[in-house]
Amino acid sequence: MSRPTKLAILPLPYPIILLPASRVTVPLSAEVGEALLALFEANDSLPVVAAVPAVDTSVNASAVQYGTAARVLRLVRPPLGRSSLEGERQSQVYLASLHGLTRVCLEERYDHDKATKMALNSTAPKLLMRRISYPSSFMLKDSVDFKSEIPVHVQARESIVKFKAAALRVLQHMAQSSQQQARKDAFYKIAAMLEELKDDAEGLELDDGRNSARDNLDRAAWMADVLVGSVLSQGVRTSSPGNEGENEDWADKLTLLSTSNSLPRLQLATMILTKLHTKLEVTSRIANAVDESLSKQQKEFFLRQQLRAIEKELKELQQTASASGNQNSSNGNARHNGDLDLDSNESDDTELMDIRRKLEAMEPGSEERKAGVREWRRLKRLLGAGGAGGGGGSVEGGVIRGWLEWFTALPWPSVTQSSPASSKSTSAFLAEARSQLDSDHYGLDKVKKRLIEYLAVVKLKELAELAEERRLALEVQKPDVSEALEEVAAAPDSDGREKELQVVLRQAQPPIENKPARVRKSKGVKGPILLFVGPPGTGKTSLGQSIARALGRPFQRISLGGVRDEAEIRGHRRTYVASGPGLIVQVLRKAGRPDFVCLLDEIDKLSASNFHGDPGAALLEVLDPEQNCNFNDHYINVPIDLSQVLFICTANTLETISAPLLDRCEIVVLPGYTYDEKLHIARRFLLPKQLKANGLTEDHVKFTEESLKAVATRYTREAGVRTLERSIGSVVRFKAVEWAECLDAIEAHEGKIVVNEASPHLSSTNLSVINLEHPSKTALYEPLVQESELEAILGIARWEDGDESLAERNRGSRRGVVYGLVVMGQGEGGILPVETIVVPTGNKSGNGDGGRLRLTGSLGDVIKESGELALSWVKTHAYDLGITTSPFHDPLKGPNPIDIHLHLPAGAQKKDGPSAGVAMTCALVSLLTGACVPTDVAMTGEITLRGRVTPVGGIKEKVLGAHRAQIRKVILPYANRKDVEHDVAPEIRNAMEFVFVRDLQEALEAAFGKGVIGWRSQLNMVESRL
Repeated sequence: MSRPTKLAILPLPYPIILLPASRVTVPLSAEVGEALLALFEANDSLPVVAAVPAVDTSVNASAVQYGTAARVLRLVRPPLGRSSLEGERQSQVYLASLHGLTRVCLEERYDHDKATKMALNSTAPKLLMRRISYPSSFMLKDSVDFKSEIPVHVQARESIVKFKAAALRVLQHMAQSSQQQARKDAFYKIAAMLEELKDDAEGLELDDGRNSARDNLDRAAWMADVLVGSVLSQGVRTSSPGNEGENEDWADKLTLLSTSNSLPRLQLATMILTKLHTKLEVTSRIANAVDESLSKQQKEFFLRQQLRAIEKELKELQQTASASGNQNSSNGNARHNGDLDLDSNESDDTELMDIRRKLEAMEPGSEERKAGVREWRRLKRLLGAGGAGGGGGSVEGGVIRGWLEWFTALPWPSVTQSSPASSKSTSAFLAEARSQLDSDHYGLDKVKKRLIEYLAVVKLKELAELAEERRLALEVQKPDVSEALEEVAAAPDSDGREKELQVVLRQAQPPIENKPARVRKSKGVKGPILLFVGPPGTGKTSLGQSIARALGRPFQRISLGGVRDEAEIRGHRRTYVASGPGLIVQVLRKAGRPDFVCLLDEIDKLSASNFHGDPGAALLEVLDPEQNCNFNDHYINVPIDLSQVLFICTANTLETISAPLLDRCEIVVLPGYTYDEKLHIARRFLLPKQLKANGLTEDHVKFTEESLKAVATRYTREAGVRTLERSIGSVVRFKAVEWAECLDAIEAHEGKIVVNEASPHLSSTNLSVINLEHPSKTALYEPLVQESELEAILGIARWEDGDESLAERNRGSRRGVVYGLVVMGQGEGGILPVETIVVPTGNKSGNGDGGRLRLTGSLGDVIKESGELALSWVKTHAYDLGITTSPFHDPLKGPNPIDIHLHLPAGAQKKDGPSAGVAMTCALVSLLTGACVPTDVAMTGEITLRGRVTPVGGIKEKVLGAHRAQIRKVILPYANRKDVEHDVAPEIRNAMEFVFVRDLQEALEAAFGKGVIGWRSQLNMVESRL
């Protein structure tokens, strides 16, 4: 295959040099990158370019320019979507992975600066083409000193031997100092290739074409290119390209590139490797000297500890001698010194040293370090004034010491690093989070969707924060661009082959004197504060635990129920006796990291404002993402950064939460579980949990579908699953007693416990391996729980649902009785009858008595107003409904005046809320007209004085309650149509008939039936005017 004679010139930025047989990732400007991209699109295969280092051609215009023919393996575009200011062109960096093939010599001059200017001025960027030649690697007359008395093959053999020795020394030193096993293996692999290199050079001076000696010399020169290009670091740019003496490594590599002959190149590589080995030895000696100085400090600390113990023993001897000389005068002093000695023990000294080490680890100049050092000096002054342990025995010394222990135990951002971002991709992270939520909870699809969105935001912000930190670190340290892109350079080739010979090293940046690097504090994730609202037992707390497990962060819970003092949140001031930090600082210490997940449980149970302060107002600063970066605890009295903490709140109701606190939270409603969801939860979670807690297995207790459904519907009526779990636990404990008695019966009859033959390796006393399929065992114990057994186990059913409830309603439709939809106190939906009767006044004089409305059933003010609205509307439309013969007559007054009594059963339960207007209106119309509403019709909705039906809340719970009560037809406000479509399951929507009404006339027709209530035609009334 013929080699090209013209190649596109790819300029390499200083100080990158590509040698043959090496690979490197090069950052390119936008113009050069676009030109190289056009070259990619123009070729079917990977393009080959001439990689030429950036050299100042004005210094030596007659010098020959050398480069490396390189194949472009990959070109990475810069990320799109970044806008620039006022049309200014933003600098974008392309990344090109190059693989060196062979040396080339430019036949035409190439000026890097002129080519850059032409690329900037041209509309279509394009790489310049230049004619090239391939220098011979073996030119004997140029590479050998014929005047020397040493023969040619001897010179070549000595060069090969010296090169091997220098290279092996460098590889051995770097392998020993490397901490990564993969890098060590690479070094050893290159060393093995060097060992295989022969030093035979006989016949090298012959001109009869290629021979084995020349091939061996060329292979050694090729190995020199590989080693120098891989092992020798790129160095750091400290001067302009014109001054090559400022960067020795770059000059050495440039000289090696310009040396095409094999023998001089081998000798030059030997010199470079020898110089590198010397630098490595010097660096190693400096590191060993540092280690020795550290060991001296440890030895000094150990000796000081021994000195303290000796001083303590001497003091005890002195006290004993003084007590024998003058007993009366020294008794008090001896007792005082003895008390002090009790506090000055080894454990106290160790704790003080631990506090000191933590203070020294804080960032110099930070607020927390200043406060800690100030208190540390106060403690040392007290210790010095009181002698050995004197400060620790005083009240002030104890207070300071306790404060220092709390202070140093907190994970300050300058000391504790946040958890590194997970190496998983975002899709894998979200998939794992979905799996975690599905394994912990059943149903709650909308809640899980919102949590996945929340976790996605958290993950993306972590990635953005990590990218920002890397960018700032690169700007502060000013590293070489090629070193910063080591990951890209270490990636496999486009054809999937891993690099075997190239070893990329990262050289440590020398520290800048008098400019300590600042630790950059992470901004954290300032996402919304989630507030889970729902009835008890719906999984609010466990959802917070699932979020913590999905993020891989510690989980801490703060119970706010009954918290009545602001100091429990903010802490007590140090002036009080037995003062301490607040709950926020306590969980921060327990977590040990500044980015944990904190669950504020039962936030609606906070006590109201009193003379102790308002704990709800103290939480305003904690839950505000813009303010909690400087949270001030009264005890610590140093600003604490809570911006990285992930706060999640839970509540059962929103009515008791203050408006400012509610404004800082994003509300996520957990309405409760349907009976189908409860059955799945009982099968997957509750039953295995109770079996494990009671020492049984799945073979010992088995529920039929009917029995489990009966437990869920007749023995529990709640939105959560806590009562269901307790009921299942009662059944499991009942079966555990039967199983224990069964074992006693087996031992009494057979004298031994029969072990299942499928598990012969298990112990015979293990209750889980008894063979239950044996006829004698089946007669003694039945693991299957039937529905007929539930009454004997759990007692009489607490609620009658299903057929029994339907039979109770089907005893007959009654005048003035309508069923409404309600949401009970625990968030469970159901039906409630609205009963109305006529109460005669006993007065037939027609003097205006009657017309009163009496409301009973523990009703609140809002629901009472709904009853008055309903009666007013019925009185206004009594003529249209056919109740009166004149539009100006009151239906409750006349020859026989009457009162109306409206009652809602279950008077022990408080009832309130704007949702009973429609049901009360239908009940009053039924009472006054005599028409009856079918018992399989239920309704909800509030009304206005004009007869409009307004939307209400709790539609899902109400519909589920109606479905459990076997209601066939449900009347709802028209504005709640979307709630039914989005919240109610399709199987429930298909089993029921929904009627959406806009006003009371449509509601009456839907409730009584079309044509049952005869509306009078609207008469055209003429208004007389004078």
